[in-house]
Amino acid sequence: MKLFKFLLIFSINVLLIYSLNTRLVIKDIPIPPLGKFLDPAQGFWQNSEHDSLGYATSINIDGLKDSVSVTYDKNGVPHIYAQNNHDLYMAQGFIIAQHRLWQMEFQTHAAAGRVSEIIGKGGLAFDRLQRRKGMSYGAEVTYKAMQKDPFVNSCIKAYADGVNAYIQSLSYQQLPIEYKLLGYEPEEWTPMKSALILEYMIDALTGHDDDFENSNALNLFGLETFNFLFPEKLPRMVPVIPSGNENPWDFQKVNATPPATDLPTDLIKNILPKPDPDNGSNNWAVSGNKTASGKPILCNDTHLGLNLPSLWFMIQLSSPEVNVYGFTFTGAAGVTIGFNDSIAWGFTNAPRDNRDWYKITFQGSSANKYKYNDQWIPTKKRIEAIKIRGAETYYDTVVNTRQGPVVYDKSFGDHDAKKNYALRWIGHDPSMVQKALLELNKGKNYDDYLKAIEHWDAPPQNIVFASTSGDIALRVQGQYVAKWPGQGKFLMDGNNPLHEWQQEIPKDQNPYQYNPERNFVSSANQPSVDSLYPYWVYNSSQEHYRNRIINRELNKMSQITVEDMMKLQVNSYSILPEETLPILLDSIHLEGLSQKEIKALQQLQEWNYEYKVESYAPTYFQAWWKQFMICLWDEFNKSNVALTSPDEFTTTYIIKNFPDYKFIDVDSTDKQESLTELINYAFKKSQKDLSEWQQSTGLDTKWGNYKGTFIKHLADLGGSLAGFSRYNIQVDGVADAINSTKRNHGPSQRFIVEMTSPPQAYVIYPGGQSGNPGSILYDNMINDWRDGKYLPVIFTGFNRRENDQMIYSQQLKP
Repeated sequence: MKLFKFLLIFSINVLLIYSLNTRLVIKDIPIPPLGKFLDPAQGFWQNSEHDSLGYATSINIDGLKDSVSVTYDKNGVPHIYAQNNHDLYMAQGFIIAQHRLWQMEFQTHAAAGRVSEIIGKGGLAFDRLQRRKGMSYGAEVTYKAMQKDPFVNSCIKAYADGVNAYIQSLSYQQLPIEYKLLGYEPEEWTPMKSALILEYMIDALTGHDDDFENSNALNLFGLETFNFLFPEKLPRMVPVIPSGNENPWDFQKVNATPPATDLPTDLIKNILPKPDPDNGSNNWAVSGNKTASGKPILCNDTHLGLNLPSLWFMIQLSSPEVNVYGFTFTGAAGVTIGFNDSIAWGFTNAPRDNRDWYKITFQGSSANKYKYNDQWIPTKKRIEAIKIRGAETYYDTVVNTRQGPVVYDKSFGDHDAKKNYALRWIGHDPSMVQKALLELNKGKNYDDYLKAIEHWDAPPQNIVFASTSGDIALRVQGQYVAKWPGQGKFLMDGNNPLHEWQQEIPKDQNPYQYNPERNFVSSANQPSVDSLYPYWVYNSSQEHYRNRIINRELNKMSQITVEDMMKLQVNSYSILPEETLPILLDSIHLEGLSQKEIKALQQLQEWNYEYKVESYAPTYFQAWWKQFMICLWDEFNKSNVALTSPDEFTTTYIIKNFPDYKFIDVDSTDKQESLTELINYAFKKSQKDLSEWQQSTGLDTKWGNYKGTFIKHLADLGGSLAGFSRYNIQVDGVADAINSTKRNHGPSQRFIVEMTSPPQAYVIYPGGQSGNPGSILYDNMINDWRDGKYLPVIFTGFNRRENDQMIYSQQLKP
């Protein structure tokens, strides 16, 4: 018996020691080694002692040409002062790695399809998709283009040298905690990784399409029904750049030749994952004619996934040639969104169909040849070796055609030997966005802005501009393709050359506004232009609500102040319930309702359409509208093929103007329900769903709880690092409000700048400057972001390095 107890205790101790120091995998989810986390010498506690302002004050870096001064304000924003551009961007690479090394490297692994190297076989499907989409290929061609530009090449090389200088200075004890928990170490940073960071954003902002879903709907319902349910234009659409006297479109357009053949009739069941269609932003600039100061004010907030560490990092970069402040992507040289002493700029996504799919017919099962222009031509194959932690390397053969890589085939996607689909995507083309940003950073006026964004290829953006000289502008900029009407809206025929992309639209024919008569410019991912624009423009996920609120408010405002703009950026009003809730309420039958249901209706009747966290009406409406959409479009939800139901804007148009339309019915019943019956059924169902939600969560149904916004750590796989994330953040707003917050998506930063001399700027984002979860600067801005507060920017001139608001400094020496 004593021997049994000894063996039992010994076994438990061995198991405990093993589990504390070994990275376990349970159901393909990696579990960090708890022992390494708790190790007082090298674990989390050691990392937490070194926050963002606890680094060495004097550092020698090989490769610098001169000394570089770095000062920090109380929010951990570094202000870097260098004597030349080489040192400036080398110091930027060093400083950002010092704060965000793990994040910047992890994002390049994700872009390149190398996550399996870190987390094991649970990342294989993701990695295969990234490789098959052509992410690495796109980064490679972009890097080759950047290498051909001496200035850009020198900047990204200096940046990489700075990152590597920091990596080489690290001991294991100093490694970011994520490396220790996930059990690997950083590798050398190369300029190619900066290209991968750009590809990562191109994918996030152009990687969504509904081509397969559109094809399925077309083949199931017919063209007439499809066009009714998925119209390209509807009343009340407000484009970014309206036609009119300011935009006569008096240019000679390039033409695309349409084909005479029919489209493929495939029905596709399985759709591979795509980025969030709500990835986008708000931006606007108001003329000095509308402001209290007489100077323009520019505003921008970018809507992306909410993660920790934050996507953005704030920085000031100063040299004799450039003095700029703003938000930068970790891994990219220069400032992405920001201002200097003369101009300011910002971005919103400019949605247009940038991805097209082609049906490929192979000659035999070897996929060595495919049919093009009724001839069999050779394919090119790329062997992707995907390293998997704890398992053998997986070799995936990606077949390439004129139309792009074959993503779907018998081994991936729809798993059908007869369904081979190639992707043509703007992400496969070289992008000189890095050059455009570096040129914007040192721009002085409107002409410099135009020259800089001439290099902007992908992702296409609505680029807003303001200057201290009083100009405002907005240009829909990117390298667009001239398409024949309908091209790329559905699956196309890879055999037909006329289905290919034929010609590019000259960039000087892109829509724009410059000092318009209404004294403001604005965009929020709505359609770029109206039907008078000479080119056919299409996108399946255009925005229809935020842009109208912005324009409505700006039209009626005068004597605008920065404080007014702050209030507008966090405006939680939604036009969706304004246009739909009266219809729902007018149709409700009160008989048979419970007291609780009647109380819910009373709160909806008194609601002002603002999504405030303490309010219950937004929850009641969202639950009701969700059930209404499910019931109305159940033909789409129950299909055995991939379909996307009509959007909320089209749904509102249909129920207002065609209340007896054939799809207004609950498909699972034997009778034809009326619109009124469907609305009442959806209300009862929504109230039942809310009761069940409350019972399962134990939470009150106020809007803040029901929405449940959270900001998740990038490595929080299956909740294994939940302590590094923030949950149930009580933040106002909804997806279609200006304050466009969802559960794990929303304004990833907010930026307001008044173009005085020097400009006065205000910023916030939902995170902190440090990537170290143990730092006080890891998530210190979340509460202010939640509450609609801003931080004033400290913007110093090149010759004014000392500032009484700076609390820490570093000297980087050659």
